[in-house]
Amino acid sequence: LCAFRSYFATGRCTKPQQQWRPGSSTFLLSVVFGIFSTHITMVFRATLFAEKRAAERRRRFLKLISDTRQNFLLLRQRRRRQVMAYLQNTPRRRMVWAIDRSSEWWDVTVPAFTNEQWLQNFRMTEQTFLYLCNKLRPVLERQHTSFRMCVPLQKRVAIALWRLATGSEYASIGRLFGVGCTTVCRCVREFCSAAETFLVPEQIRLPDEEQFRGMAADIENRWGLPQCVGAIDACHIPILSPQHNHNKYLNHNGWHSIILQGVVDGNGLFWNVFAGLPGSLDDARVLRLSTLWELASRGNLFPAHTRSVGTMTTGYYILGDSPYPLLDWLLKPFHDNGRLPSEQQMCNHKFRRVQLVAESAFRKLKGRWQCLLKKNECQVQLVKSTVLTCCALHNLCESNGDIYETLWDEAVAEAVGQQSVVAVPLDVEEGGGHVRDALMKHLLGDGQPVT
Repeated sequence: LCAFRSYFATGRCTKPQQQWRPGSSTFLLSVVFGIFSTHITMVFRATLFAEKRAAERRRRFLKLISDTRQNFLLLRQRRRRQVMAYLQNTPRRRMVWAIDRSSEWWDVTVPAFTNEQWLQNFRMTEQTFLYLCNKLRPVLERQHTSFRMCVPLQKRVAIALWRLATGSEYASIGRLFGVGCTTVCRCVREFCSAAETFLVPEQIRLPDEEQFRGMAADIENRWGLPQCVGAIDACHIPILSPQHNHNKYLNHNGWHSIILQGVVDGNGLFWNVFAGLPGSLDDARVLRLSTLWELASRGNLFPAHTRSVGTMTTGYYILGDSPYPLLDWLLKPFHDNGRLPSEQQMCNHKFRRVQLVAESAFRKLKGRWQCLLKKNECQVQLVKSTVLTCCALHNLCESNGDIYETLWDEAVAEAVGQQSVVAVPLDVEEGGGHVRDALMKHLLGDGQPVT
């Protein structure tokens, strides 16, 4: 080593007794290179070994993390299954998300009702009630869920009928039936919507030719008026003041309302109704905006069946009060100025007897369904649906022979100002005078002079 250091420092050997030979440098370089190569090899191998061990440690560490995560997921799934099995097999108290109310009156008292009690409380017999439930079953029936029991179909219908019959507040109805105010409101809305879709078209529809012939024969046999198929009248349904255009709904009596126009036959059954117009309109204006006027204008109201009456041939017609126009298909009494001839008075008397049928129908409608006597707090569209539903229920009850209690008339009499507003229409074309004159001649007898 000393020689090696001396060689690199001086270029010759440090030992004086030894002379430098050229072959000695090659040998030394070989030795140095061998030692250096061996050292590099050892370092390289040590580095590879260290990297291999580090990679192995990383692999084991990652595998440990993966195994730990997998074991954690398996443990969580196992615990979840154990919890679900425990909850399913262990009785527990259900969460209360509906207030427990008593429905003893409906569940215990109502099933023992007689027909008289059904009439007093629901304005119809039990048989009519069951028919109504079956008619609306496809729309109103609900299914139970795993969280709560639904309101049964018959109870839903009974809640709606109670509201229509009494006009009571939702809170009092809810306490009676053991449900909440929201449930009462929803039952009424859904019932009226279903009735407007399925019951109204069945109970209130334009008669066919055979039915018109029977209606005319019935009125002629009872009051002697040929070709008469009914009478028209209108009434006001009170509402709360609407948020928009409330002045339009203010009628001539000073309260807000919508107008119901209806045509009834000789038995007091509605065969045409129109509702929803503001109460500020007069009866003649309502008529011109109604579906009845539209049908008559197109010639689709009555079938083409005429008959010789007096000195002319006339078709079917209906009767109305003085606010209505005098038309070929709508007759009204002679204007009474206090000096009417006897034959005109007799004709007016005949007209009045038929008109009383329409007034009686409206009286029974509001007496049976007294929600029409009180201010409806709902939107105008819902009030219209309610009115149409009540008209259909009126026809259903009358057709089934359900008795009308005279006691219900007291509520109608107490409703001050809820009669039709009498307003003489302006600029009304009187075109049915010749029909009315011919009818008067027929009532007096053919060939008898008219003064």
